Amino acid sequence: MAEAGETNIEIAQMLCENKEKKTCPSSRFELFVEILEAIILALVAVTTAYSGYQAALWDGQQAELYAESSSLDVKANRFVIENDQATAYNANTLNAWLDAKLQGHDRIAEFYERRFLPEFKIAFNAWIKLDPINNSLAPPGPFYMPEYHSSIMDEANNLTKEALTKFNEGTQARSTADNYIRTTVYLATVLVLMAISQRFEIKSVRAGLIILSFGMLSFGISNLIMLPRM
Repeated sequence: MAEAGETNIEIAQMLCENKEKKTCPSSRFELFVEILEAIILALVAVTTAYSGYQAALWDGQQAELYAESSSLDVKANRFVIENDQATAYNANTLNAWLDAKLQGHDRIAEFYERRFLPEFKIAFNAWIKLDPINNSLAPPGPFYMPEYHSSIMDEANNLTKEALTKFNEGTQARSTADNYIRTTVYLATVLVLMAISQRFEIKSVRAGLIILSFGMLSFGISNLIMLPRM
């Protein structure tokens, strides 16, 4: 992306070298025009370098944010897998408890009850109070109780949200870098107009092209001022 800015600077340098090879201006008008052209070329070179520099910074910011987003997604997936494993463990233990309870093996049922994970145990105790074996209106299992809560899944959800935020910030950084590159290409138009103006001996045409170049340069600089900076 930064190649566009380097090209603009090289073109500006060549135009300045071409000006040095010309003979001394024969009138005040030509002197004024050449001074104005030199100022415009200098401003184009500086703004192009600045625009390319900012574009490179925002490109790096985009890559960093995307990398952070990817890392957070990986961590979130690990928590999801851990939560799935915990859910499967609790479900298998609950099935074993139900089987022992229905067969009247209370000691075995108590054994499985002690093996529930802490967060699931809270929901299980609330479920048992509803007498689910005899109460058909009770929820199908502890997983359906309001007391059931998974801190592991909460952490996974938080990481997923943070990853999405980082990804959106990276996309915005990419957009900002594109805006700087677009401005760099826009400044290249100013160089083209300056090159064309130096080929005309007609004062009115040359002055018009210089005025147009200066106006476009001012617009480009205003765009750079409004863009976010790093």
